[in-house]
Amino acid sequence: MLRLWLCIALAGALAACSTTGRELRRRGDEIMVAGRLFHTGAPVVLWTDPGGYDAYRTERRFVPWEDAAWAAGKGPESPNRFGIRKGLTPEQLEQVRGGGWDLPTLRSVVDQFVIHYDVCGVSRQCFRVLHDARGLSVHFMLDLDGTIYQTLDVKERAWHAGAANDRSVGIEIANIGAYPPEGPAPDSPSRRREAGGRATDDPPLPQTQPAATLPAMLSRWYSRDELGTRITIPSTLGDGGIRTPNFTPRPARDQPITGPIHGATLTQFDLTPQQYRSLIRLTATLCRALPKISCDYPRDDRGRLITTSLTESQLANYRGLLGHYHVTKGKIDPGPAFDWDRVVTGARAIMR
Repeated sequence: MLRLWLCIALAGALAACSTTGRELRRRGDEIMVAGRLFHTGAPVVLWTDPGGYDAYRTERRFVPWEDAAWAAGKGPESPNRFGIRKGLTPEQLEQVRGGGWDLPTLRSVVDQFVIHYDVCGVSRQCFRVLHDARGLSVHFMLDLDGTIYQTLDVKERAWHAGAANDRSVGIEIANIGAYPPEGPAPDSPSRRREAGGRATDDPPLPQTQPAATLPAMLSRWYSRDELGTRITIPSTLGDGGIRTPNFTPRPARDQPITGPIHGATLTQFDLTPQQYRSLIRLTATLCRALPKISCDYPRDDRGRLITTSLTESQLANYRGLLGHYHVTKGKIDPGPAFDWDRVVTGARAIMR
């Protein structure tokens, strides 16, 4: 028996020696949650990867280096773009303020996933606006080709959705947004800190709209070719930072969608199929990694999507997926074209 145990110990030592100094490679689909990697099945670029977007850096990313320091007076007034989640006991706060989040503690705090569109059209421009210009942050950005960019660990309190920041994960989806038939464009990535409003009784269903009546901003970003509607990235944004070579982004539904948010009629083009595919996988992963996030969206008494902001009491008691407009009355993202059922049904299927 002693000889057997010696052989086992020797085998273990040899195995350790054989892996010492060996590089362990990511597969390229992992997200970071409290320092731990979770596979999504979707393309993920972390802030530590080449070409990633790093919200931990204090200097601005898309300006000449000599103007990049936050103190240069040409951008955010503070290097802080995120913080520590609240709702912790004094002992937990002392643990995490040095970066010591563990997964069980994070699971006890996070129970919402807030979905935005970025009004920037592509993720590179979204990071430029959020990080460089506004001094804000979001955990994930989702580009037109389905690439997910994670800018900081989910353990951080990102600044993206005001009243929901302490308990939520946030994602900015590349989409130029929703617009009324006439009127100004909605805000770009944002995030004022208020909540309120009431749910409507009987919201009309989203409808397709003839392309001839498109608002001006949508006409600039969408055009038609022999295959249908395509997204046309303005020349001022270059290639937009899209990672997939020769990629032609197209909305999942060919015609624009018209529907109500906060009782106002808005028009928007849908996400791309690649964005839905990645978002479904990310949603399933977050609901598994942080199981207090219920895989569902806000519904009224008859099970229909609520298309206005939740009351303070509703928001306090809600766990699951949210639009920004559910949190803040003045916001309208992710808009009337966002297919909540497609995301929830797809994520639930993966989780099963």
